[in-house]
Amino acid sequence: MLSALIFIPLLLAVAVGLVPERVTARGLRVAMLVASSVLFALALAVAWQFDAASGAMQLVERRPWLELLGVSYSLGVDGLSLPLLVLNGFLTLVAIGCTSPTLERPRLYYCMLWLLNAGVVGAFVAQDLILFFLFYELELIPLYFLIAIWGGARRSYAATKFLLYTAISGVAILSAFLGVVWLSGAPDFSYSVGLGSSLAIEPQIVLLATLLFGLAIKIPIVPLHTWLPDAHVEASTPVSVLLAGVLLKLGTYGLLRFGIGLFPEAWLEIAPVLATLAAISALYGAFAAIAQQDMKKMVAYSSIAHMGYILLAAAAGTELGILAAIAQMVAHGLISALLFLLVGIVAKKTGTRDLNVLRGLLNPQRGLPIVGSLIVLGVMASSGLPGLMGFVAEFMVFRGSFSVYPLQTLACIVGTGLTAVYFLLMINRVFFGRLPDRFGNLPPVQWHETISSMAIASLLVVYGLMPSLFLDWSQAQISTLVPRVIAPQEVIVPVAISPNQSDL
Repeated sequence: MLSALIFIPLLLAVAVGLVPERVTARGLRVAMLVASSVLFALALAVAWQFDAASGAMQLVERRPWLELLGVSYSLGVDGLSLPLLVLNGFLTLVAIGCTSPTLERPRLYYCMLWLLNAGVVGAFVAQDLILFFLFYELELIPLYFLIAIWGGARRSYAATKFLLYTAISGVAILSAFLGVVWLSGAPDFSYSVGLGSSLAIEPQIVLLATLLFGLAIKIPIVPLHTWLPDAHVEASTPVSVLLAGVLLKLGTYGLLRFGIGLFPEAWLEIAPVLATLAAISALYGAFAAIAQQDMKKMVAYSSIAHMGYILLAAAAGTELGILAAIAQMVAHGLISALLFLLVGIVAKKTGTRDLNVLRGLLNPQRGLPIVGSLIVLGVMASSGLPGLMGFVAEFMVFRGSFSVYPLQTLACIVGTGLTAVYFLLMINRVFFGRLPDRFGNLPPVQWHETISSMAIASLLVVYGLMPSLFLDWSQAQISTLVPRVIAPQEVIVPVAISPNQSDL
């Protein structure tokens, strides 16, 4: 089933390229919606077969591949990868659903989209270090073209910047993988927890720092973040949904899978630095968001801030912290996808994203009341309002991290408060007040334009009220990781009892 999730998108990419030119973009979009629905159903079937009580790797596939190089085709899914696998299937369906039916060059577009999907799925289920790297690099080229061809006015600059940053990220990750296998004397590149533990602490730290440098670009963490706002602003709405909702999670997934998994001892040494960087990212992203006049750029900087919470939870290394990192990945994926979807609708209907121009969009007669209401809900979820998924994830992050890194956690809590500030500024400017006469009667929003947003909004409420629906997938997996990363408990030394004291 895992191979099917990889190879069906690859076959679809080839099939789309062979579609006759007489097939319209609208007809091709309908076919792609059907295909993405099938793949999402297949991801749900994987979740249905998954045994949440087991912390072991499941649905394992292992076949020899490049035996002379020690590389195998090895796949598996566990409580760490399963939520992201399902999230990817859902957001791919959403991205195709919000793609314009009159898109130019649709065959190339969908071909790139399916290559991107195959790379992401492969990275989440790969159990061989080199195989993970290959899938990690596979998503680079299609995303470059998706930005460079269907992006905004500065799309070439944004796409090239993304390409350069991500290429450097891949080199760093590959260097760390080669180093840990060669120095540890492992017979092949198969992933195993604690692989780097056989090394002295100094080379562990060097290799972990190299790996984290590569992953920090992908997350991204300040100061390696500058490619992301440009990429988001110039990317089309479907690409922004996938970029924020899924692709950034390759970096945080790598933190938990390979950072903690390969170098548990070195992680404890370097974790205080990571917690500090998380706090810096959270505050910087929040203050940068306050300064923006473009709605999409504001959401992009908000994404940088909230990805810092995942790094903080992972740095803490507690059981609740690691579970919180998974919860925050899913919550951020859904919230950011919702906000980018709705900002895209606002830009489409009004022709601008400028906060200095937009006013009064909640006007029930001439404005966009449904879109405005959904954005308000997304903003409340991002700000951590109780009853929504964002609150569950952020509360878990802060509760799991405070006992280990209180100052950094307090800084991130301040960042959450600032989230309410800049999003309230956006809501106040864009949706309240008098709708300018120059906008006239804005084009009505059709049901097919908001159905994806409503589905995501519903999930934010359901998971906010019943978080165990997705956290149960990961609970058993956490128990296999945490004992390797938490600091040892204090040893209780028995107190000598005086002979004059009574026996108990």
